[in-house]
Amino acid sequence: MCAIEQVNQQCRHLNLASLITVLPELLQQAEANELSYLQYTDLLLGHEVRQRNDKRLATNRRKAGFPVEKPLESFDYRHQTTITKRQINQLLDFDFVDNRPNLIFIGPPGVGKTHLSIGIGIKAIEAGYKVLFASALSLVESLEVAELKGELKKKINALCKYDLVIIDELGYLPMNKQGNYNLFQLINALYEYRSIILTTNKDFTAWGEFFVDENVAVPIIDRLIQHSRIFMLGGESYRLKHKTNA
Repeated sequence: MCAIEQVNQQCRHLNLASLITVLPELLQQAEANELSYLQYTDLLLGHEVRQRNDKRLATNRRKAGFPVEKPLESFDYRHQTTITKRQINQLLDFDFVDNRPNLIFIGPPGVGKTHLSIGIGIKAIEAGYKVLFASALSLVESLEVAELKGELKKKINALCKYDLVIIDELGYLPMNKQGNYNLFQLINALYEYRSIILTTNKDFTAWGEFFVDENVAVPIIDRLIQHSRIFMLGGESYRLKHKTNA
């Protein structure tokens, strides 16, 4: 067995399969630049670290469940003038994730709330955090299914493993009493332990329209806003304007 085959076999044994395909290229690079043994080792390990990091990021993005790709770079601040690029960029040190305050985007449909939440979520993953995105409706439904199976606590514990939970479109549809209770259980578990990004088309004073039990609505609001940064977005629907212009 030649030396390169022996190295390839060792790579497979050590689960370093990504090195096998690039090993000849890295050898040529080392020889051409007369790298020392230490420099060549750094070259090999650096490649493996980058490959594993890329794989981890891809996995975390897949697990996040973003419905569409909405990078912050494509957000149109010229159209949405009630929030500035500086305000959003100041969030990207992710101090809010480390210290647990929530972000709440309030505004009518189509003004960019979901785009901002997804964009911030993508940046959080790139910074090494685990993120989950879910619409309020799908989240409440998944909690209800878990509750019917007697697995609500297990489901909530699984959700608490994410560093950042994005709850999108709270308030578009009313919830039943059990849905209210299950959501409170989740919010209470995340409270001061994990960060939430929430988007809603309803001001807090109108939350009684979709929370059927005011005794649950009040503590949910209290836990969401006690440590939070609230952004009020206004203006015309971007989707409607884009369709009209087209």
